[in-house]
Amino acid sequence: MANIVRAALVQTEWTGDKESMVEKHVKYAKQAAEQGAKVMCFQEMFNAPYFCQVQEDEHKDTAEPIPDGPTTQRMIEVAKETAMVLIVPIYEKEDEGFLYNTAAVIDADGTYLGKYRKTHIPHVKGFWEKFYFRPGNTGYPIFDTAVGRIGVYICYDRHFPEGWRALGLAGAKIVFNPSATSRGLSMYLWNLEQPASAVANEYFIGAINRVGKEPYGDNDFYGSSYFVDPRGQFVGDQASDTDEELVIRDLDMDTLEEVRKVWAFYRDRRPDAYDALVAP
Repeated sequence: MANIVRAALVQTEWTGDKESMVEKHVKYAKQAAEQGAKVMCFQEMFNAPYFCQVQEDEHKDTAEPIPDGPTTQRMIEVAKETAMVLIVPIYEKEDEGFLYNTAAVIDADGTYLGKYRKTHIPHVKGFWEKFYFRPGNTGYPIFDTAVGRIGVYICYDRHFPEGWRALGLAGAKIVFNPSATSRGLSMYLWNLEQPASAVANEYFIGAINRVGKEPYGDNDFYGSSYFVDPRGQFVGDQASDTDEELVIRDLDMDTLEEVRKVWAFYRDRRPDAYDALVAP
């Protein structure tokens, strides 16, 4: 009997306010559950616009505690109702001045399992993230969920291979990469980096990107969300590059063992030869 995990991603447009954005995602979560999905990830800072195209203090007031804030608590109830694992990326407030780009992970019974804070923070035109976020300090945690071991890497993180590898070494079977990525400089990398990382680290990756134009700056988010398997092959089609879309795919987890037997990358690693990679 095949070992299948039915997994979901959703790419959406900004509605104009946090409350309606949360309720939109609640509806998508229920749709995914009705179609048999057991795990689902939302896009980067799903309940907010991507305001990092400007530097304005007012946006810092939208950050919430995790897990005690209203958005995480709402999604804990949704996870219970749908019996689905949820990865919930939001703007996190730990304390005054301690703000992070974070994803909460909630198990299928509503148990809050923990969070991952975005490690690599860009600061270039259109992506002024250091104005809003402290660099993550969680390391690269793995979450033991109802569908197996899950890892999270957020947007700009994907350009750094070290975190992908750390998640694989910790036993990740599926890694989700929620993003806010616009047409332009790095667009061509979207179909290169995650498939290459899936191959190098021998796990499934769910790549999520928001879609449409938003009120800050002139970024045009191109969606194109997808799942990719440990062979670097897309699982079904990519999502639209212009429209909202719920992506649901069956991930054959037996593929992990098959690939790791053929491509023994973990066996053949040489950590003794890698000291130069972490030299100051």
